[in-house]
Amino acid sequence: MDRQKKFLLSERDIPRQWYNIQAHMPNAMHPPLHPGTLEPIGPADLAPLFPMELIKQEVSKEPWIDIPDEVRDAYKIWRPTPLYRAHAFEKLLDTPAHIYYKYEGNSPSGSHKPNTAIPQAYYNKQEGVKKISTETGAGQWGSALSFACQYFGLECEVFMVKISYNQKPYRKLLMNVWDATVHASPTDRTQAGRSILAQDPNSPGSLGIAISEAVEVAAMSQDTKYSLGSVLNHVLMHQSIIGLEAELQMEMAGEFPDVVIAPFGGGSNFAGIAFPFLRHKLNGSKNVRCLAIEPASCPKLTKGQFRYDFGDTVGMTPLIPMYTLGHNFLPAPIHAGGLRYHGAGAIVSQLLKDQLIEAVAVQQLECFKRGVEFAKAEGIVPAPEATHAIAGVVREALKAKEEGRQTTILFNLCGHGYFDMSAYQDYFAGKLVDHHFTDDELYANLKELNTPEIA
Repeated sequence: MDRQKKFLLSERDIPRQWYNIQAHMPNAMHPPLHPGTLEPIGPADLAPLFPMELIKQEVSKEPWIDIPDEVRDAYKIWRPTPLYRAHAFEKLLDTPAHIYYKYEGNSPSGSHKPNTAIPQAYYNKQEGVKKISTETGAGQWGSALSFACQYFGLECEVFMVKISYNQKPYRKLLMNVWDATVHASPTDRTQAGRSILAQDPNSPGSLGIAISEAVEVAAMSQDTKYSLGSVLNHVLMHQSIIGLEAELQMEMAGEFPDVVIAPFGGGSNFAGIAFPFLRHKLNGSKNVRCLAIEPASCPKLTKGQFRYDFGDTVGMTPLIPMYTLGHNFLPAPIHAGGLRYHGAGAIVSQLLKDQLIEAVAVQQLECFKRGVEFAKAEGIVPAPEATHAIAGVVREALKAKEEGRQTTILFNLCGHGYFDMSAYQDYFAGKLVDHHFTDDELYANLKELNTPEIA
């Protein structure tokens, strides 16, 4: 029997609006707070960092936000992306589950990140900004923003977490291809970086530290703005284009997912695939489980506290209501650099608190094992971040097999691993180890917080 594997859309099917889940959440998020006054922040507080159109999107309660024609034209370079039925992987697992994956690895930078990099660069360009500063972990976000800035004629300065800068040199070179300036963070170029190096000259860096440096650069220059690749509301909304396309493709397949799965670092990947499906659960029309898979070495959703915390290490950003391990948390140097972030986005945090989504933490050896199995079956080498989703899929598929039931699983294969082969080299050489996060690690950071707790 011929079984369809690939479900393709045409350019006319690229969504014309992003989905904003804030309009349908049963409980509104707590407001971000000014780090100095602890009062709710307003647009004027964010204006030094972001263009006004993105600030409006950040606070919007409208369910649908129009995608500008210029952004949609840029999307056509790689969108719409394909949806695949993983028949070979199902056979390998000997599972009754139907497994589908949305593949975002065919974008210019090889991941889902350009979905928000393009609109962020566009809105900055429209407001006369000359340069954007940002951070990056594994380099997926930095390369995406470098591409977007080059596309719209903007300068781009990237602070890349030092451990990833050293582990993934080709990501740095890819940013150079698109004319970005890249630094290994922490640096001696900013006060934030110098303060970290004074404490630990051999600091491997973290996303929180890199954010501090990038924010400082933007705050010190009138023609420079800051851009973030995850966590913030407008970023999660831009990524909804993934799930909106997947909805159409699942209709082509004649199925609706029972569970939607994605890796979790700050929330953009997970939100992008899950939120368009979650809205059906919120309006009562369909039931779907949305499952975030995070690294066991950085388990903010499964072990963190729901409280106000800074998005960066030094404390320059607004206080965000989030599940957090503490902004001083320095995660183990696992290869999934894009997931090594101390906190979760405010929207995801509120949805988890309301028990509308689920979270699971997985060790990196299990992730790499499942990533290799997937590559053997489906022919795509996944990024280390994406292997977390695959590990979650395998758990769900084997559970379905054990219980003798059919289930439909959709996951976001958020990027390829062809610039991450050093990670696979370490895996095959037996150099990777699991990191067992302890309560002592958690409380060592959280006890230092003097930020408000949330009931």
